[in-house]
Amino acid sequence: MGAVQNLQVQNLHLCEGYVGPDGRSHPGFYCPRLTDPPGHRYCFPVLPPSPFSSIPGWPVRGPGPCPTGARRQVTAEQLRARGNALFQAGDHGAALAAYTEALGLSDAAPERAVLHRNRAACYLKLEDYAKAEADATKAIEADGRDVKALFRRSQALQQLGRLDQAVTDLQRCVSLEPRNKAFQEALRALGSSMHEKMKAMSCTDSKVEQMFQILLDLDEKDADKKQKAAQNLIVLAREEAGAEKIFQSDGVRLLLQLLDTAKADLMLAALRTLVGLCSGHRSRTTAILAELGAPRLAAVLGVEHEQVSLAACNLLHVMFDSLKEGLQKDFRGKEDALVLDSSRDLKLLIKHLLELLVLEGASAHGRDNALNLLIKVVPRKSPKETNNSLSLWVIDQGLKKILEVGSTVCGSLGSLPVTENSRMSASVLLSKLYEDLKCDAERENFHHLCEDYVRSWFEGHELPGKLRAIQTVSCLLQGPSDAGNRVLELEGIMDSVLSLCASVCEAHQLVAVEALIHAADKAKRASFITANGVNLLKEIYKHSERDSIRIRALVGLCKLGSAGGTDFSMKQFAEGSTMKLAKQCRKWLCNEAIDAGTRRWAVEGLAYLTFDADVKEEFVEDKAAMQAMFQLAKSEDRSVLYAVASTLVNCTNSYDHEEPDPQMLELAKYAKQHIPEQHPKDKPEFVKRRVRKLLTAGVVSALACMVRSENPALTSSCRELISRVFLALVEEAEDRGGVVAQGGGKALIPLSLEGTEVGQTKAAQALAKITITSNPEMAFPGERIYEVVRPLVSLLHLQRTGLENFEGLMALTNLAGISERLRQKILKERAVPMIEGYMFEEHELIRLAATECMCNMAMSKEVQEMFLAEGSDRLKLMVLYSGEEDEKLRRAASGTLAMLTSLHPPICKRIPQVTVHWLEILQALLLSPSAELQHRGAVVVMNMMAAAREVAEQLIASEMLEILSVLAKDKEKPRVAQAAQESLAHAVSCGLIKPNPGHA
Repeated sequence: MGAVQNLQVQNLHLCEGYVGPDGRSHPGFYCPRLTDPPGHRYCFPVLPPSPFSSIPGWPVRGPGPCPTGARRQVTAEQLRARGNALFQAGDHGAALAAYTEALGLSDAAPERAVLHRNRAACYLKLEDYAKAEADATKAIEADGRDVKALFRRSQALQQLGRLDQAVTDLQRCVSLEPRNKAFQEALRALGSSMHEKMKAMSCTDSKVEQMFQILLDLDEKDADKKQKAAQNLIVLAREEAGAEKIFQSDGVRLLLQLLDTAKADLMLAALRTLVGLCSGHRSRTTAILAELGAPRLAAVLGVEHEQVSLAACNLLHVMFDSLKEGLQKDFRGKEDALVLDSSRDLKLLIKHLLELLVLEGASAHGRDNALNLLIKVVPRKSPKETNNSLSLWVIDQGLKKILEVGSTVCGSLGSLPVTENSRMSASVLLSKLYEDLKCDAERENFHHLCEDYVRSWFEGHELPGKLRAIQTVSCLLQGPSDAGNRVLELEGIMDSVLSLCASVCEAHQLVAVEALIHAADKAKRASFITANGVNLLKEIYKHSERDSIRIRALVGLCKLGSAGGTDFSMKQFAEGSTMKLAKQCRKWLCNEAIDAGTRRWAVEGLAYLTFDADVKEEFVEDKAAMQAMFQLAKSEDRSVLYAVASTLVNCTNSYDHEEPDPQMLELAKYAKQHIPEQHPKDKPEFVKRRVRKLLTAGVVSALACMVRSENPALTSSCRELISRVFLALVEEAEDRGGVVAQGGGKALIPLSLEGTEVGQTKAAQALAKITITSNPEMAFPGERIYEVVRPLVSLLHLQRTGLENFEGLMALTNLAGISERLRQKILKERAVPMIEGYMFEEHELIRLAATECMCNMAMSKEVQEMFLAEGSDRLKLMVLYSGEEDEKLRRAASGTLAMLTSLHPPICKRIPQVTVHWLEILQALLLSPSAELQHRGAVVVMNMMAAAREVAEQLIASEMLEILSVLAKDKEKPRVAQAAQESLAHAVSCGLIKPNPGHA
């Protein structure tokens, strides 16, 4: 008892919170969160004397009633005196609470002014300077000669950086009290501070000029000095004031001179500084674009130096964003007046990017960067945007230029310089443009342009032209496959593909075999190729002396061999052939003597062969093959990403599969229809074992590396596959810690925010599983934990499955119990109405999870106010759920009531009004065999007794008095007994019952 009493000296009021040994804040009495530890601080009827007993009129503590029962009788003056004492003792938070409560009781303007002034002092100590300024201003409005309020406002303004206003307040203080040395010293110090700031600002112009002089001085040999000047310029440009200063100091012309030096380090400094000048500022971007010119920017993008090209790509991306979205700062009115329409500038930049694609002098990586930029800035971000005019303009002006890149045959005469990623990037851009079309007429125009381009090469250009035409078909089949199928059906195309497969020239064979492989992806072409191309591919595979050709032929056979998918009963090839193909794929994959561009085709083959469970089992047993595939996934050749992700989806069985309806199976058997069969090694125990082996081999780090890629090869479809794999990896709770430790948690956040709807949902569900069983603060450290909220809230949408709803609610419950900032984030994402909706769900687990989530959300003041809203049944539902048969639901609902009544006393008065059954529900809680339910019920009753005399009268007039009297003596349940004793103490203080003379 002594230890508890010592704690009560620190906890002056029962309603005040405290910080427990685990570092979490508790509102006092009992914080009935489901995750709370069993030990809490409680008030006892016998308390030590209050240190404020000397204050006139302050209620005296002693044996019997709790001082909270007398709190409603105190005055604003007494609360102000208490606040002053707490402030002097250094407890600024408690002093603030006392002053705030006093404001609620005071109507007199002079007294309220003093309280606002005192609160300003508290806010200054708590470093909340905006609120300090607001409270001081209210005090000054009441009395303009209040020097204390003026001084405190000047301190707040100084911290907020508004030095001129702070000086004005201090000058007013000095004029009111000329002999006050503190005011004089503060004014002198502030004046000195302002002088330094003005001096620094005046020096900025000269510093900018010095930095440019150092960088442009051809005789300057000190490389470190130049590097420092460049870095300082870049850092200065990142701040709005610095960027404006550079811009106003003729900086754009000087940056242009740096670009013209053609020295990589100086060009990088200029480009990175320009990024700072353009970021989020449309008028500066427009002016810079006019000064530099789109042709010059495109030329810099196409330079051979890879880092310079990438920096130019970044600058152009920032310029596009600024031109498309306008100013994002607080100068929108001014900016809109300066720049009326930026569409002309956008089209000008895009026009030069399209011209760069076919410019012979442009570098290969410059061409890739141009394609990446077009992918990012041209198509609509969302189908909700109605205007697709930019995509239509690019199709009309530049579709053939994009196809020029996609149709390039490496090594042929006059071919454009390209990288191993160029054709994939072209395919992705074509796919994005095609998906952005809204009607059949637009799509038909796209098809005609593609067909015209293929015909232009196929007819009249002999063999080189035919190769370009076939390469174009491959590019389209990898991108907008509908367009690819259309051109594949043009007269003579397929025959040329088959005939060139037998060519003696390796380059010709490569083009033809790749086209055949891509055509085999499409079901309507697969049967034709099976009939006409299988023997040809087998001949190539067996007799070709070139590994680059054999491996491609092997992939074609793999695709055709997997046409049955996961259906065990549909096999295209003879028994054992699929296993032989897979073995050869693994052999080539592990052969480091073969270049990475060729080895990726082995992964392509495995992506199809791993539909077969026997192949999956052998693959996960081959550690060398898995490691080789993971290394390829981390390499610069990003075209392998989709194949790697597909292979992993197959190995983890994370594709969608529905259990067939037994009745439909019987009908199918009766009608002698084909019935898909599952491979015996695709049963859950085999899948679980494969997942463990992939985790051991390091699959998570490979996936995390794949997600970090900003290459166009990381398409929305590829993201979805990776999300599916992650969801399979975290299926078992014991594996989740390892996934997080290897970077899986970090990788899942972008996957849950970008990509297909299915992919985002899978990633969000994986995040939910991690959040449920792991400590969220460890799994998502720092600011990352706040990024998790939106994906979790997305799982509450009605179109999600019941399991996704349930896991989303469970995860949000954990987050809501961590901090007020997280609860505010959940509120901002508008999750509370959805949580309330699921409290009416028929499924008992979902209903329980929603109620538990609401219990933790009830710690926010905004949520507490919702329970008092007119016409709302929220409180009624919680009271009724506290009387349900389901003990877990009762525990969550009664815990919410205990929380609400502790933190928001007006709710105590509302409970008797929401249902006539409130009294019997509370009595049932107190009589429950569950100590937890009894405790929650006892806390609710205690809070209601303390809230209002009329409520206490209703409680005492019932059988509640007898129940409380019995519980107060229960030594086996000290927490329940404590709350019951407090309730009886309140009844005594209100004069409803007489104290027991024998009570100690």
